[in-house]
Amino acid sequence: MTNPKKQLIINAFAMQAPGHLNPGLFRFPGDQGSEYASIKHWISLAKKLEAAKFHAIFFADVLGGYDVYKGPANLDPTIPAAAQFPINDPLYSISALAAATESISFGVTASTTYDSPYALARRFGTVDHLSGGRVGWNIVTSYLDSAARNFGLDTQIEHDERYAIAHEYLDVVYKLWEGSWRDDAVRPPGEKDSGYADPKAVRQINHVGKHFRVPGPAIIAPSPQRTPFLLQAGTSTAGKAFAAKHAEAVFLNGHSPDLIRPSVDSIRAQAAELGRDPRDIKIIGGALVIVADTDEKAQAKFDELRSYGDREGALALFGGWSGYDLSKYADDQDFRFVEQPAIRSMVNHWASTVPGSDGQKKWDKRAIAEYLILGGNGPKIIGSVETVANELERWVEVADIDGFNFSYATLPGTFDDIIELLLPELKQRGLVWDDYAVPGGTFRENVYGQKGRNRLPDSHPGAQYFWRKGEEVPPYATTQG
Repeated sequence: MTNPKKQLIINAFAMQAPGHLNPGLFRFPGDQGSEYASIKHWISLAKKLEAAKFHAIFFADVLGGYDVYKGPANLDPTIPAAAQFPINDPLYSISALAAATESISFGVTASTTYDSPYALARRFGTVDHLSGGRVGWNIVTSYLDSAARNFGLDTQIEHDERYAIAHEYLDVVYKLWEGSWRDDAVRPPGEKDSGYADPKAVRQINHVGKHFRVPGPAIIAPSPQRTPFLLQAGTSTAGKAFAAKHAEAVFLNGHSPDLIRPSVDSIRAQAAELGRDPRDIKIIGGALVIVADTDEKAQAKFDELRSYGDREGALALFGGWSGYDLSKYADDQDFRFVEQPAIRSMVNHWASTVPGSDGQKKWDKRAIAEYLILGGNGPKIIGSVETVANELERWVEVADIDGFNFSYATLPGTFDDIIELLLPELKQRGLVWDDYAVPGGTFRENVYGQKGRNRLPDSHPGAQYFWRKGEEVPPYATTQG
């Protein structure tokens, strides 16, 4: 007997901006990127994706413009390309999207560097209430100097220090969400004569740490999940350690499955060392899928889409992601041989893993822009239904991942192709579900396929802050200094 195939988590990877990983594609006929500020646009997409049984829409976000290329602090290449600029805060749309749907969930990016934990706990708790527990928090520490300057800093906080702040930040929000209201604090309807909630079952957390002083309690009552489903993206040493401790799903982007498998193994091994079930951490790969009836038609579609892209915008994205300004180099400079190790390493990875790049004579600025113009720094899987499905299966087998964040070239065109062409093949192969595991359920229930699994598991570090029914104080409070 053979083992049953892993059923994949399928998310739509989106951004509430004219373009996400596709600078300039708002000009493509039929693209609706320019409708990014319309709630009707996002409701329509959410309903379409729910009908196709996507697990979630994963909303990326940034807090500053990409102003490194031709900089410093120059947005001229970014603005015409709409390269993640302008961009709206995605959290404010989630209640409307949830009201128009029943089961699809919503991952929302928010930073631990530029927001207070008390305020974030209130906002996400509110949306968890209003969505029926269908919100997840993609935890980031932010990476743009432009964001740091706009939040009053001269430059970014050092990378590993940002993660040290994030660890304490998570302790604060766990205490607010899990440990400031006892499970039975809110009285049931028949007991409201005694008051809405028991004041003895609501307590201050009195957090005093290196970075935060938060007396609490949470100003919101416990929501369906209490702690929203926790997502994270980051492949640095500090990022992987953070994911192993806190994340329930990790978004990993890499050019080939062989390259991300070590990160997958590392995160799961570190999680096990912390006493967590490593399979509780779902690993999600990123990919742009361009699918058609044949390989040739898919390639032709990709080439047409790419012709609408903005190359200056792509180089602006590179500048923001890497911190390096390629305008300082000659147009014909081959970046496989530059003196800057970080750029050289990145481009050599592309040269060795991108299909068809063996014949690329030179990885100059034009070649880099052509590579980044659709799908950004992630893999592009282009081909017939069979070709794409085979490649996705290969990724799952080689990288040991649990699903995919599918990005888009055009909106909703790319998702329409995935829904109409690819998903039926994946369903036939037993790789995706026929319906939500828990229709109308929470984000956590549908990821783990278990009705009633709304809360963090007991092995998760946030569980130490649970204040359960019948306890005078939460156990963590008795061990504080």
